[in-house]
Amino acid sequence: MNYIFETRMEVRDYECDIEGIVNNANYLHYAEHTRHLFLRSLGVSFAALHEQGIDAVVARMNLQYKTPLRCDDEFISRLSLTKEGIKYVFHQAIYRASDEKLSWKGDIELVCLVNGRLANSPEYDEAFKDFI
Repeated sequence: MNYIFETRMEVRDYECDIEGIVNNANYLHYAEHTRHLFLRSLGVSFAALHEQGIDAVVARMNLQYKTPLRCDDEFISRLSLTKEGIKYVFHQAIYRASDEKLSWKGDIELVCLVNGRLANSPEYDEAFKDFI
């Protein structure tokens, strides 16, 4: 996969379940935070677009859990991006930093609501033009 963005994070103890591994829902938080950091790296504010009535919302996710992360693990969250019709598809993966072992991957499909209606977003298209 040709990733276009990555960021490093660390597992916090409260993100782990009774088994001592990261609770499955937290991977979604990591992935979302990565997408928001990616937007910020492009000079785009998710909050500012919302204020303009432009909201990118998750429509579908296909997730695969591979090697569990544990408390204090450092990890690298990476993404690439394609566009399929009206959907932006983020291909995301999380790797344990110590050995680059794949921990989680997902294809997350987002669509845009403009003033509450499903629509293309020229603002997102412009932001992503170098990648889609």
